[in-house]
Amino acid sequence: MSIAKIGDAKLKITQLRSGIGGTARQRETLKTLGLRRIGATVVREGRPEVRGMVRSIEHLVDVEEVSE
Repeated sequence: MSIAKIGDAKLKITQLRSGIGGTARQRETLKTLGLRRIGATVVREGRPEVRGMVRSIEHLVDVEEVSE
């Protein structure tokens, strides 16, 4: 990923694997990001809070940085 100012880039997050078998915290993180099922995609601001959530479930999702 390229280095961008906070708020410049957005993250396109796609759920690839199920939260079943993960911890309750990982399932809650998926829910907080708005991911409900495999194949679901959301676009979120590239803020540190969101990047931290993605880092905790990186084995369940695919992340792309998109610019506007």
